[in-house]
Amino acid sequence: MTGTQLLNYPATDSPFRSPNSHSIQLHSVAMTSPIPPLSQATTVTSPQLPLALWPPLDFALGALSCCGACVFTNPLEVVKTRLQLQGELRARGTYQRHYRGVVQALWVVGRTDGLRGLQKGLSAGLLYQGLMNGVRLGFYSYCDAVGVTAAPGGSLMSGAIAGALGAFIASPAYLVKTHLQAQTVEAIAVGHQHNHQGVSSAFANIYWREGVVGLWRGVNGAVPRVMVGSATQLATFSSTKEWVARLQWYSPNSWLVALTAACISGVAVTITMTPFDVISTRLYNQPVDEHHSGRLYQGFSDCLVKVCRTEGVLGLYKGMGPVFFRLCPHTILSMLFWDLMRQRAFQDVQNQS
Repeated sequence: MTGTQLLNYPATDSPFRSPNSHSIQLHSVAMTSPIPPLSQATTVTSPQLPLALWPPLDFALGALSCCGACVFTNPLEVVKTRLQLQGELRARGTYQRHYRGVVQALWVVGRTDGLRGLQKGLSAGLLYQGLMNGVRLGFYSYCDAVGVTAAPGGSLMSGAIAGALGAFIASPAYLVKTHLQAQTVEAIAVGHQHNHQGVSSAFANIYWREGVVGLWRGVNGAVPRVMVGSATQLATFSSTKEWVARLQWYSPNSWLVALTAACISGVAVTITMTPFDVISTRLYNQPVDEHHSGRLYQGFSDCLVKVCRTEGVLGLYKGMGPVFFRLCPHTILSMLFWDLMRQRAFQDVQNQS
């Protein structure tokens, strides 16, 4: 079962209803009742939804769903960025630790930068989520509609390709988001401070200093990051949700089915994606020289080697706590918003036909 199939419920069903509950009810009726005439049998059949929405509409729904989730999870993204930049290329115990965990880091940022500091980079984050996930979810649902995800390994491959496309297109927004979220007062600053005045100022500064190519600096870290994360999320969320529903831990209509699936999926994504996330953050935030080359890292592999050499393998898992606590609610919210909006869109299509 694929991700889109899990989301494409009939309008009369709960968005988190077990995917097998309707078929089980029909089977029960068939086992306990005489075979009805053909005219009566057709009355119990659920209305069939269209295979796919209009691609621009599917893009918009994917973008809106993840933007809605981003508003709630952006403070954790700020904390994650700070933790991943803390102690950059320095051995453990040789630097001052301003941030010591998710809760403490949230408190430090809120106390020092104010509540607005917890939403730093939000506008750039919304732009990134809209572009990246609009392309990612729209492309994945198209692959599902044409049957690509039904092939062996098709779901994993479709998720990876969808993630790579989305990451490349939205890379400039992620670059600016990382710069802005790393910026803070000197007392708790970590990593290089770019000192942008805002989103538009950041785009303008990068463009005038490095040209168009500079807006895609760090994309060589972003593409593998999102490929791994997207493939893991889209493959594990759908299969795990079906598995949890089959175990019947909760009632068929319970939203706890999706919550449990998202938490399990979040663990898988966190473990597989965090090293790529750390490398991506480092590549995006590093300063550049007069030749527009990174001063700290020459590329993905160079960053990987330097982090492991100076910070140890555990350096690749900095910020793992906020990564997990961001991914679980983000997965739940984005999948829920996407599900509800797609159901409404399918209903409108059916009413017009």
